[in-house]
Amino acid sequence: MKKLTPFGEIEIIDAHSHFFSRKYFEVLIGQSGNLSRLEDPISRVAEMTGWRMPPGDPVEFAGEWVEELDRHRVSAAVMMASVPPDETSIAAAVKACPERIIGALMFDPTKPDAEARARRAFDDLNIRVLCLFPAMHLYSVAESEAVRAIAALAAERKGKAIFIHCGVLSIGARKKLGLPSHFDMRFSNPLDICRLACEFPETGFIIPHFGAGMFREALMLADMCSNVYLDTSSSNAWIKYEASPVDLTAIFRRAIDVAGHQRLIFGTDSSFFPRGWNSQVFDAQVKILGDIGISNDQAVDIFSGNLKRLLSLT
Repeated sequence: MKKLTPFGEIEIIDAHSHFFSRKYFEVLIGQSGNLSRLEDPISRVAEMTGWRMPPGDPVEFAGEWVEELDRHRVSAAVMMASVPPDETSIAAAVKACPERIIGALMFDPTKPDAEARARRAFDDLNIRVLCLFPAMHLYSVAESEAVRAIAALAAERKGKAIFIHCGVLSIGARKKLGLPSHFDMRFSNPLDICRLACEFPETGFIIPHFGAGMFREALMLADMCSNVYLDTSSSNAWIKYEASPVDLTAIFRRAIDVAGHQRLIFGTDSSFFPRGWNSQVFDAQVKILGDIGISNDQAVDIFSGNLKRLLSLT
């Protein structure tokens, strides 16, 4: 499947989206004393967020996402189960739609048996990307032996990668539900990944949102480690933290200058319905890349080719 763009008809694969299953909302409800005491907490969550709640069957929900991708002529999407206990939902979605949904999993390496759980995710559940949130789960990537073990597992398996969220972290669903977000930014520096990336050059590391406010550090990391990729997803509102006025066009230009277009991977950070796939992010980034003057071949790499090579997608 290809999508008509100013660069011609090209394949689009979204490298960053979220599979907000029914289990996802049940976990958040369980973290809220007020919501968990309600007779119908799911309906209350729908009222508080303005979102359409997913069906209980993750296969049915996967079908809704495939219809949405079809509507926008998107070939496939990396979809993240966005709470650690939700392996089964994304695994079911991937099994039902293996050509369209690429499995990713928020993973907490501080929990017991982290290496065994990572091995199961890669080998049994067909998860291609393990997603680490050090500021959320309160650990140092540079010092965690569990993270090192996970990176080693990815290095041994073709088409697997490690996603590490750096910089500022904001979870919209938690805010809407009034849940606390006790994140520790001390664990958000992309440079913490440097030793790990050097030790495991066969492992691909994805830094979302250009480092989410730690752009300079993300560029330094990418410049030193050729196995580090920057994903372009979300509104990139972190730009407001830059010391001097800058816009997303300048961010793209600088990222391409330092890392090269072969290590940029397009994403939207799409997550909930009724919004569905966030075409506004796509439209904005297509315009920016056109203004920069990238070639058609470079556009193909950014919007699908780089991710296909990283994850060995056919």
